[in-house]
Amino acid sequence: MKKLTLFSITIMSLMLLTSCEAVETIFKAGMWWGIILVVGVIGLLLWLFSRGRNS
Repeated sequence: MKKLTLFSITIMSLMLLTSCEAVETIFKAGMWWGIILVVGVIGLLLWLFSRGRNS
């Protein structure tokens, strides 16, 4: 059942979006994930360095 639902969602999105819009949506999502991960890693590094300095 899950496979059928995923398949139907994929088919509907392919019919509703043109290829350029689909690619744009994928890259926007990828860009935001990249930004979130970079900010998270920088925050983690700053936290580790500040923690090491206090000890």
